[in-house]
Amino acid sequence: MPNDDDAAFPTDRRAFLESVGLTAGVAALASTALPTAANDEPDANDDPLPMSYDLPDLPYEYDALEPHIDREIMELHHSGHHQAYVDGANDALEELEEMREADDFEGIKAVKRDLAFNLSGHVNHAIFWENMAPDGGGEPTGTLADAIDRSFGSFEAFRNEFTQTAADVESVGWAMLFYEPLADELIIGQVESQHLLAHQDSTPLLTLDVWEHAYYLQYQNERDAYIDEWWNVVDWDDVAERYEAACAQRGQSDEDDQGQQDERSPSSSLPNSV
Repeated sequence: MPNDDDAAFPTDRRAFLESVGLTAGVAALASTALPTAANDEPDANDDPLPMSYDLPDLPYEYDALEPHIDREIMELHHSGHHQAYVDGANDALEELEEMREADDFEGIKAVKRDLAFNLSGHVNHAIFWENMAPDGGGEPTGTLADAIDRSFGSFEAFRNEFTQTAADVESVGWAMLFYEPLADELIIGQVESQHLLAHQDSTPLLTLDVWEHAYYLQYQNERDAYIDEWWNVVDWDDVAERYEAACAQRGQSDEDDQGQQDERSPSSSLPNSV
């Protein structure tokens, strides 16, 4: 099971390639659900199954993003690394289920830590795959483009900030564009490992994996070159859909909060003043 101390793929090329071999044989599990739990239904006579996760299918073939990201990287990254995070999350869930059944929670800190790391890795990658497309690249349009201009001044300014954010992630991690609902703004963040420095309550719209396993076989230690090429496969339609869904969710939440506030307001039961 990978964790954020001993699963970070090393910078030494030989050690990295050896670690690749450990995960290359993991088989992919087909699923159409992106970062959702598996929806297996238990038999009526069985106890309910614990929640679990499946590896999602890619929305394109492994070689579809070439020459920007080659087939070998995509296949290893998806069927090896992402699968390992799915397995790790499910293992942690099984351990939690056993602890609950035994009412014995000794060692729960380590299990919760494993779940946070592996489930975050699963979710981040599920978004990452869909953020890319063979016909990607260019610039966003519509409401997303307007939001980027409002938050960063221009698309060029946004791209420069995102690029430098990704380049400067320490060791392993992600650069992400988030929708932050409290301020109703877009923000760019660094997520170390899979989950550290994440922005609570914010919705990730665009994720860029800068762990070395995402690029080393093709770009070796040239992270900057990988980032530059990645811009050519960004699927802005997918990012825009995520942005619009996040905005809609915020609007619904605001309406619900206002309705609850109106119901609680003492003035609602007082007579009109004269």
